[in-house]
Amino acid sequence: MTDAPALHVNGHHDMAGRQLFAPLDLTLPAGQWTCVLGRSGVGKSTLLRLIAGLTCAGDFNGQIEASDSAPLAGRISFMAQSDLLLPWLSVFENVVLGARLRGDTPDKDLAHDLLQRVGLAAFRDMKPAALSGGMRQRAALARTLMEDRPVALLDEPFSALDASTRADMQELSAQMLQGKTVLIVTHDPAEALRLGHQIVVLTAAGATLWPPLDTPPVRDQYAPETIADQAALLSHLRGAP
Repeated sequence: MTDAPALHVNGHHDMAGRQLFAPLDLTLPAGQWTCVLGRSGVGKSTLLRLIAGLTCAGDFNGQIEASDSAPLAGRISFMAQSDLLLPWLSVFENVVLGARLRGDTPDKDLAHDLLQRVGLAAFRDMKPAALSGGMRQRAALARTLMEDRPVALLDEPFSALDASTRADMQELSAQMLQGKTVLIVTHDPAEALRLGHQIVVLTAAGATLWPPLDTPPVRDQYAPETIADQAALLSHLRGAP
């Protein structure tokens, strides 16, 4: 799918009588990656779920709109923190699940290619219980990439991976989601600086933008300017409420 829209989120979210995040006015640029960081409990995952149209505890007061004014339903792929793999299906069956649920014929060649690229081709017929946590996360990533939607919402999609595999999956995702409007929640400043066209720091007081580096993603995580900016961003996060 093409023609990824920009997204605009305006509003605040309250939970159990307290404000989860303050009124924010946030635009996700079309065809770019926006990385969201912040302390646990400030509403990062809630923000993703709200955009995805999923049920969230509490009350959201505001608007979420696409720049083309078309409904977002059916145009979003969503990867949660939990892999959400169905235990009675094989890895391959989980990867093509979206198409089957819609009554479509899955693109088996694409599914096989993705399993190869995430390193799970040899495990395609296994059930999720036979996989490690990192393998399950890669299977969930392959399923998300299979959807090929204009908007992708990713909640810590690489958190269970070792450093080398994480870098590989970041690069694969950047390639497969090129031209899509992507919102990714991460706790890793290095990841945000490597992947983000836009970097957002979410706090209880709202959202602020952290200036990205001048070089385009995917950036060299070992470049001196990247390392320096990573240290500055981490310091900022440690001081954020």
